[in-house]
Amino acid sequence: MAVMAAMACGSVIAAPAAQAADGQSMQWYLGAMHAEEIWKTSTGKGMKVAVIDSGVNPATPSLKGQVLKGMDVAEAKGDETDDYSGHGTTMAEVIVGTGAGGGIKGLAPDAQVIPFRVSDTELQNEQKVNAFDMEEAIKAAADSDARIINVSMATDFYNSANRQAVQYAQSKGKLLFAGSGNNADEANKVQYPAAYPAAVAVAATGKDGKVADYSTFGDYVDIAAPGSNMPKWCDEKFKSYCEGEGTSYATAIASASAALIWSAHPDWTANQVLRVMFESAGRGEDWKEGTVSNYLGHGIVRPGAHINRGVGKPGDPGISPLTNTKVGGGTAGGDSSSASSAPSAPASSQAPKGRAESDAVVTGSSKSTDDGGQLGLISGIGAAVVIAVGAFVVVRKRRSA
Repeated sequence: MAVMAAMACGSVIAAPAAQAADGQSMQWYLGAMHAEEIWKTSTGKGMKVAVIDSGVNPATPSLKGQVLKGMDVAEAKGDETDDYSGHGTTMAEVIVGTGAGGGIKGLAPDAQVIPFRVSDTELQNEQKVNAFDMEEAIKAAADSDARIINVSMATDFYNSANRQAVQYAQSKGKLLFAGSGNNADEANKVQYPAAYPAAVAVAATGKDGKVADYSTFGDYVDIAAPGSNMPKWCDEKFKSYCEGEGTSYATAIASASAALIWSAHPDWTANQVLRVMFESAGRGEDWKEGTVSNYLGHGIVRPGAHINRGVGKPGDPGISPLTNTKVGGGTAGGDSSSASSAPSAPASSQAPKGRAESDAVVTGSSKSTDDGGQLGLISGIGAAVVIAVGAFVVVRKRRSA
C-alpha cells in the first residue's frame, strides 16, 4: 500500500548552543514581505499549526514555549520531540520561531505548533515504522486544536487512504498546506499530498522573485511563497544553521501567512482565510484576471496586502476556493459537508502550461498594485517541477518537499 513523503535522520532532543549560527541573517524574505509592518497588527496569536514532519525539537532557543504536546505517529525510536533530521524543527521555526538566541524568526511568532512525527525513506530503511503514519497523522491533526496543517513533505505515489485523510481534514474546517515538490528540473512528477484536491499545493520562489528551478509545477499548484536561500538546521544535532531550499520552506511560509490572517479574523472559516490568501497574492501586472498559473497558482503569498491594506474579500464561509463547492462547514473551524473530489481549480481558469513573462512579479517591486500599495513579494516563472503519480506500490520514498 502506498504511503506519502517526508524527510529526515537522527533523533535526540538537544538544547542547541545559543551561538549556533545566526539563522536570521538568511531570512531575506521577512523584509520582502514587510513582516515588521504586519506584526503591528497580527502576530498569529491564538493560532495553532500542526507540523507533520520529522519531529520538532522544543529545546531550541527559538522554539522554547512554542511547541505543544503532539504525537509520534511513526512509531520509531523516540517520540515527536525527537527530530531525526532537523527538518521538522526548521519548519516549526520558520512558522513560529521567536528568534531567541539568533534563531530563525517565525513569520507568525505568537502562534504555536503541534508536532506529529512521521517517517521518511531513511528512517523506514533503518527502523520498523508505522506503514500508515501519514494517513493517521493527518487525521489526528484534523481532530486536534490546530486549524492549520503543514505538510512539508512529498511523495510520487498516490494513496487513496491519504487522499481521504486530506478530505477529512478539509471537512473538519482545517487548511492543509503541502509542498508541490522539488523535481521540476528533473522528472517534474506530480507530488502528494499536494496534488490531492483538498490540499493547498505550494510552489517555491527565490530572491529574484522567480519560480525556483526545482519547484514542481502543474495544474494542481495553488499558491507560491519564498523557498530558496533559506536558513535550516544543518542536521539532527542542532549545532548550526545552513542554507537550504525547497517547497518545504514555501509551505511553512504559506502556513504562517494563513495563521496571521486567521489570527486577525478568528471568526472566519478556512475557506474565507484561503480565499483572501488567493485574492491578495502577488501577481504580474499582465496576469489575466481569473486565471491560475501552473507555476505560481494564484500568485505569491502576501499576508500584509490583506492585513495592512484590506486586499481580498472573505466571501462565502462554506464554499471552498479550491473546488468552488460546499465543504468544511459554515462556522469557524467547524466541520460538516464532505470534501469534493473536483480538481483544485476549474479547467477554464487554468493559465497556459508554458511559462510567460506575464507570470512574473518582482520582490520589493516599486510598482503599484491595484489598491495603491506596493508588491511586497514577487514571483516569476523560473522552473518548477512536480513529482508524478505512482499508484498502489509498496515502496514509499518519502522526502522533504
